[in-house]
Amino acid sequence: MACSTNSTSGLSYGFLITTSNKSLSKLFKPTTTSFCCFNNFSPSSSLSKKAVSAEPEIHRSWVEADDARLVLPLLSHSRFTVMSYNILGDKNASKHKDLYLNVPSAYIKWDRRNKLIYDELTGCDPDIICLQEVDKYSDLSFGLEKAGYLGSYKRRTGDMVDGCAMFWKSEKFRLIDKENIEFKQFGLRDNVAQLSVFEMCRDESLRIVVGNIHVLFRPSRGEIKIGQIRLLSSKAHALSKKWGNIPVVLAGDYNSTPQSEIYEFISSSELNVMLHDRRDLSGQKRCHPNDLLSVKGEKRFQLNLIDRYKYYRSSNTCWTNEELKVATGTTDTHIAVHPLKLSSSYSTVQGSLRTRDSSGEPLATSYHSKFLGTVDYLWHTSDLKSTRVMDTVPIDILQKTKGLPSKELGSDHLALISEFAFLRKHQ
Repeated sequence: MACSTNSTSGLSYGFLITTSNKSLSKLFKPTTTSFCCFNNFSPSSSLSKKAVSAEPEIHRSWVEADDARLVLPLLSHSRFTVMSYNILGDKNASKHKDLYLNVPSAYIKWDRRNKLIYDELTGCDPDIICLQEVDKYSDLSFGLEKAGYLGSYKRRTGDMVDGCAMFWKSEKFRLIDKENIEFKQFGLRDNVAQLSVFEMCRDESLRIVVGNIHVLFRPSRGEIKIGQIRLLSSKAHALSKKWGNIPVVLAGDYNSTPQSEIYEFISSSELNVMLHDRRDLSGQKRCHPNDLLSVKGEKRFQLNLIDRYKYYRSSNTCWTNEELKVATGTTDTHIAVHPLKLSSSYSTVQGSLRTRDSSGEPLATSYHSKFLGTVDYLWHTSDLKSTRVMDTVPIDILQKTKGLPSKELGSDHLALISEFAFLRKHQ
């Protein structure tokens, strides 16, 4: 199959790129130091100038891995970027108005958010885009196809109207295999996930598996969350083996925080579920803005996160056989396992103390009236190197927005973007 050579259409977007090292700039493209400002949408006339001017401008910076120079001999020259973004479904935004009490109604309207999201997607120019909470797929695909992307969509089962969508640059990647997961078939609710196998157009020896998932939201159903993640990892591993043990990237909204037992499960590949309360495996209950925010800034926020984590640890570890089976796949063991050895791209690239927690994860990737914290990740196997990431937004800046969506951001989540390089053994 021939690859399209259509170039991505250039759109006006607030980027400033500077080069700090000429030799590295040849290998890391765009150059090693850059930032973008999402301020390209005119405020609605229904909003007062005073209200709009009070909102902070959103600046996000590329952060390069500290060891990039040291590992260059081990890496392929080929680079690719992956974005993960929960764009806030139109129906969910209108259905859950209690989450956006401090957000002007004009900011919630889909037409406005659609333009902001589209401009952010094309402005950041990722090679692969993984979206969650998509219920207006045609609105997005129409523009993205013009910008040089191909796409696929998987709607949730049951009465749900949103789903997961994946887009990729047709001039850079060829889709050679795919699999959609309907978790309902496995007794794991109506959530879905996508798995795609891509081959680089300029080097057919370089292939990757990319997964995209929106894990069940419900905080008290930790066993279902683990079951969904376990199944996604197993199927991604099977596809990796099918195509020659190729690298894996798993993007998505995992509805679990970095302080949670589910994060531990993903990063360590196993978890003794009987040691933990299934009703709080995700850590979501520990992240209400009123309990975490402080005028003293990010350091106080981090301490509050730790305090809330300790407070919520529970000794209630009663599990039924059915719950064990959902989490582990069998009633014969208390240990939930998955076959992949995964790292989070953000945790391996050092960021600012204003944006990162003690584990290196973002302090927040989502903010609304009832939640402030991190639930979105870009996980990858060790045969890929995360060479740089787009850092997130400092807590004090997010706090000034009083909740997302905002003047410049079209969702209640922040997009995550990471650049990856193949290890040379996969050439």
